[in-house]
Amino acid sequence: MLALLDAWLIAPFEYGFMSRAVVAGLALSLAAPPLGVFLMLRGMSLIGDAMSHAILPGIALGFLFAGFSLPIMSLGGILSGILVAILAGSVSQMTGHREDSAMASFFLISLAAGVMMVSLGGSSVDLTHVLFGSILAVDTTALLLIAGIASLIVLALAVLFRALVVECLDPLFLRGQGVRGGLVHGVFLGLVVLNLTAGFQTLGTLMAVGLMMLPATTARFWSQRLEGLIAIAIVIALVANLGGLLLSYHFSLPSGPAIILLAGLAYIVSALCGRHHSLFARHRRRAAPLGSPTPH
Repeated sequence: MLALLDAWLIAPFEYGFMSRAVVAGLALSLAAPPLGVFLMLRGMSLIGDAMSHAILPGIALGFLFAGFSLPIMSLGGILSGILVAILAGSVSQMTGHREDSAMASFFLISLAAGVMMVSLGGSSVDLTHVLFGSILAVDTTALLLIAGIASLIVLALAVLFRALVVECLDPLFLRGQGVRGGLVHGVFLGLVVLNLTAGFQTLGTLMAVGLMMLPATTARFWSQRLEGLIAIAIVIALVANLGGLLLSYHFSLPSGPAIILLAGLAYIVSALCGRHHSLFARHRRRAAPLGSPTPH
């Protein structure tokens, strides 16, 4: 029995490519879910998806100029994402349109432009790598970049934590304290862009947002406290990463989709059986005797 467990759970990580993938997944699992929780609380869940496509043109330009040079492609993605965020905010202010509608328009343009550029400069294999990533192909350079960006995000969130919480709950109070809400919002979007840029190498531009949003939305079924949401989201992301890598190794499955599908399975199970707002929780409230205290 122990030999079987070792062969299935321990032995795969003795290979260098698997150990690098685990460390990269650990770094992303610590940085991405807290951002997803704040996006969810701010009613900006779909903005994360839009930003994941906004970085594609910059990544594609980096690929055209330098091939698969992760630092150059990452720099291009960061600049592209920040540019799209600025353009969407400017259009929203000048025209009065909602920021999410402007962001949706720019992300569609960005997605089409990025796919076109990658297709013109490479093969279908290159396009697949950029769109879907490959966490098992993470090398030492990519690992250091991912770990560095994740560390920066975690530190920035620690510094901005109070401001982000207050902005979610009472932006007028934040303004009264002399803190510009627009500055906090801009820095937060910058952190989202950084995280998506770090994640594209492992999960691709199309699925990097999955590790950010799925654990966050899943945690909502289990906790109503901010600290609980963040902790549960991180645990779900870690389990999805480890489980997805093991499934990929043992059954020759694509690693990125395996990780995201495991996170999606956790969401479906939580929607059915979670402690709060799930189908089970609703049924339990309806079945409770009249006048009995509401279960928490």
